[in-house]
Amino acid sequence: GGAAGGLDFSLRLKAPDTPILANIGAAQLTRGFGRDEARRALDMIGADALVVHLNPLQEACQPEGDRDWWGVGAALQALIRDLDAPVIVKETGAGISAVTAQRLIAMGAAGVDVAGAGGANWGLIEGERATEPADKAHALAFADWGIPTARALAETRNALPDALLIGSGGVRDGVDAAKAIRLGADVVGMASGVIQAATVSTEAVIDQFRLAIRQLRTVCFCVNASNLAALKRVPLLPVK
Repeated sequence: GGAAGGLDFSLRLKAPDTPILANIGAAQLTRGFGRDEARRALDMIGADALVVHLNPLQEACQPEGDRDWWGVGAALQALIRDLDAPVIVKETGAGISAVTAQRLIAMGAAGVDVAGAGGANWGLIEGERATEPADKAHALAFADWGIPTARALAETRNALPDALLIGSGGVRDGVDAAKAIRLGADVVGMASGVIQAATVSTEAVIDQFRLAIRQLRTVCFCVNASNLAALKRVPLLPVK
């Protein structure tokens, strides 16, 4: 077979039916990363889709970051048009607005990961990495920057009723996952808790997901939702 088929221990062989995503940073699109490079990235792990990260805050706060984003939008549109695989676009913790999500879907993006504020703040993380006091002070001003995940999901789903939406950014357990699904997410992404478990063992990661699934099932039980489709229709409490 292809590149993935030739690897005895490839991710695809270990998870033949699981969606697998390759990823790149959007700034790479104007630095020589095009359709051919994207195809190689997909083939390397047998991925189903390519995720393109929009991370301007992180790049702006990173001492060696890519701050020239001129032409990134056009390059992204060209990649979506030319690549023979789905392209999903995500933020990295500052959130994607409904207006931006509409633009991305209009470009032909297969889906959007809102990746809102509430989890890791990569601007602050890059500030911690910096050695110059001015760089640290610059990043610190962005401590509360971004669109909260809940708001990004609700507003984007309202604007795009049929689009594939991924909800991530501060999703720490199955209860958070249930909230994200009710607010419009088709898929939920979790990072920090899983990464912490991964530093312990494979079994700890499995236990982490089992716990999240148990919590998600309990939410469905408590709100009388027989499945995730029903959870999406559970009435919301009015905002006081």
